[in-house]
Amino acid sequence: MIISKLKLHSQNIALAYSAKINQFAIISFLSISHFHPLWVEAASMPNAQLLAVFFMVLSMTSYQISASFAKQLFSVLDPITVTILRLCFAAIIVCVMFRSWKIISRLPFLKWRDLLCYSAALGVMNILFYLSLGRLPQGIAVGLEFIGPLGLALLSIKHRSDYIWVLMAILGIALMVPWGQANSSNFDLLGAACALGAGFCWALYIFFGQRVVQQNIGMHALTIAISISALCLLPIGLYNNAPALIDTQHWGKAIVIAILATAIPYALDLKALQHLNKMSYGTLSSLSPALAALTGFLLLGEKITVLQAVALVCIMLASVGVTVRAARQGAAERSA
Repeated sequence: MIISKLKLHSQNIALAYSAKINQFAIISFLSISHFHPLWVEAASMPNAQLLAVFFMVLSMTSYQISASFAKQLFSVLDPITVTILRLCFAAIIVCVMFRSWKIISRLPFLKWRDLLCYSAALGVMNILFYLSLGRLPQGIAVGLEFIGPLGLALLSIKHRSDYIWVLMAILGIALMVPWGQANSSNFDLLGAACALGAGFCWALYIFFGQRVVQQNIGMHALTIAISISALCLLPIGLYNNAPALIDTQHWGKAIVIAILATAIPYALDLKALQHLNKMSYGTLSSLSPALAALTGFLLLGEKITVLQAVALVCIMLASVGVTVRAARQGAAERSA
């Protein structure tokens, strides 16, 4: 069963990006059959599809709330320290959730080059995203980061008509920048560079995630990746700001952030993916920048300009367009 999913996935690389609106979805989609449901089966309910959509929106909301909480911590901790704390606690959470100690005997036989690249992409992606979050409104940071996986999907376009989505994405980036006042109160060039860098690492995360999943270790790949990232970054954090890192008064908030960005989104995505097809999942994922902007406004009081709101819409439309095109293309290839 997993082999057929992998073949289908390789034919539709454009859909890969949409399965990673949070850092766990790409692997959970491909390995969902390896884990027991976390809650009572939603399929027994009459409105399973509607419930799946609710789970999906709740998952993205949880992740964006975690980002808002992390940004609130930036007033007392630097973004790198917050990232390290989150990854350390997330590693513990996913290890317990997936009982990853069961694969210790398989560790010597894994393809570590792919796993290390996967881990590096995840770690750098998180650091760059939090650095961008410290300089940009949350909606802008997420919108620019979204360009990475969207760009990966656009690389696989086969029809000239699909270039409309490329232009839409470029227009979104262009409208995002307040030309003439590039370092205004709601835009920062360095923050934008960090967000785009995070998006590039996101694309690498997806690329290597497709290779890692072929090792058939399911969600344990995430445990390994997060743990390696945390262990590699921990010495840097201790050298840079050891007192803040070991100050237990911040641990409670860091644990909450890790749960909101890890345990809750994974559990909700797992249930949603049981009842949503790829196109529906990818289309819903495209709402992430809008949810980020809304969360930033409600929890942080952040505002964006009208043009920046239009830019987010352009990026989301490009994402939806690529998702729908990829789904139709995959269906045509399967029926041929």
